[in-house]
Amino acid sequence: MKFSDKPAIYFIMGSRNSGKRNPLEVLETALKGGITHFQLREKGKGALTGATLVEFAEQCQQLCGEYGVPFIINDLVELACQIGADGVHIGQEDLAAGQTRKMIGKEKLLGVSVHSLKEAQTAVKDGADYIGMGPIFGTTSKADAKKPAGVKEILLVKNEFPDLPIVGIGGITPDNAKHVWQSGVSGIAVISAIAEAGNIAAQIAAFQASCKEGAGK
Repeated sequence: MKFSDKPAIYFIMGSRNSGKRNPLEVLETALKGGITHFQLREKGKGALTGATLVEFAEQCQQLCGEYGVPFIINDLVELACQIGADGVHIGQEDLAAGQTRKMIGKEKLLGVSVHSLKEAQTAVKDGADYIGMGPIFGTTSKADAKKPAGVKEILLVKNEFPDLPIVGIGGITPDNAKHVWQSGVSGIAVISAIAEAGNIAAQIAAFQASCKEGAGK
């Protein structure tokens, strides 16, 4: 599976990210609003496990299927294989990318979180279809997030791998997204900016507008 030719609005969420709202309703609203990718990231305090996690993952997968949006699972490679997810996204502390690729096969999407050109080189060598780079700005969504790096590393990676899809992540909002698009990314990934938005559809529309502004299209 190819990542995407269109600018990606890549939504990441777990069952705990939507506050008091039903996460499945938040996801469906986001799908209706025009997100292009969805990643289930079920981590942290109160995260679902076992049969409850499998059921929630399958419900998310079904919704994504109805809207033709790739359903990607963060880190949980065995779960992704079990339910036939469209892809897997792994971090530097998770299972190695090469090993993950062997488990999921050639047809599934493989995304890798990287923070430097060196890590990006390794990810490409190991078969990543796209990389996530950040945090670009300060973020509160990840307790273990590294300090903000801006777009400096993205520009270095873009220079070496001009055809590699790069997704920027970390503290991105419609107000600062233009700066990220201008670095040449293929997409932006957000958690709280959509999951906690008062008007999810309007928020996604604002991200889409920021892309046109940033890319000069």
